[in-house]
Amino acid sequence: MELDEVIITKAIVDRFCKKLTAHLENDIAIVGGGPSGLVAGYHLARAGKKVVLFERKLSVGGGMWGGGMLFNEIVVQEAALPIMNEFGISCREFQKNYYTVDSVGAISTLISKAVQAGLTVFNGITAEDVLMRKSRVTGLVLNWSAVEIARLHVDPLAVRAHYVVDATGHETAVVRLVQNKVPGKLKTPSGKIEGEKSMWSDKAESLTLRNTKEVFPGLYVTGMAANATFGGPRMGPIFGGMLLSGEKVANMLLRILSPKSR
Repeated sequence: MELDEVIITKAIVDRFCKKLTAHLENDIAIVGGGPSGLVAGYHLARAGKKVVLFERKLSVGGGMWGGGMLFNEIVVQEAALPIMNEFGISCREFQKNYYTVDSVGAISTLISKAVQAGLTVFNGITAEDVLMRKSRVTGLVLNWSAVEIARLHVDPLAVRAHYVVDATGHETAVVRLVQNKVPGKLKTPSGKIEGEKSMWSDKAESLTLRNTKEVFPGLYVTGMAANATFGGPRMGPIFGGMLLSGEKVANMLLRILSPKSR
């Protein structure tokens, strides 16, 4: 049977527009497709929540692909092994409390399992602003990343969400937008982004979990974005804290959205 280019185009446009239209109203919108964002999206989607993830790059996965300095192995600690087991990601013990994982296998599995669980991912899209009502984040203002890169004057579109999660890593992109709109109002000691500190893996891994919380009404931080927002150090190519942070923020939101079942 002969293939028709116009039908191919029509199929893509029709299905994409339906997918986007279905996610103009969401329970949770996650910005950033690294490990913490993916794990959060996986757990929220599995619980039946309407959750969408926006990633500015073409590829989803954040910094995990490159491992440490392009040595495509990463490390996780023992506390993160239950998450790795849940996703079916194999780990090899290096020595007590240090397990190595193939970074490409790990992140590709996280992406696949999250999408299979019901997470909808839009790549190549940037959150250039937030929706805000009565000093509360209520959604995102979106544009194509290519528009941002080319510095074209193209107006954005908006989606609404009960809660937004900043999983943008070192950049803290969404928190930074809020800080610029309402200076001094973040739930940090100074009321603004505290900034990322120098590498200290042990401290960073524990602080990643402690700093995973609401930073402004309707806006939560997870992963490295949590540490950068609240002034924690970076941790380098160990990812247990990232995975556990994504799980934690999902559980926090599920307790709010489904209080009777949590």
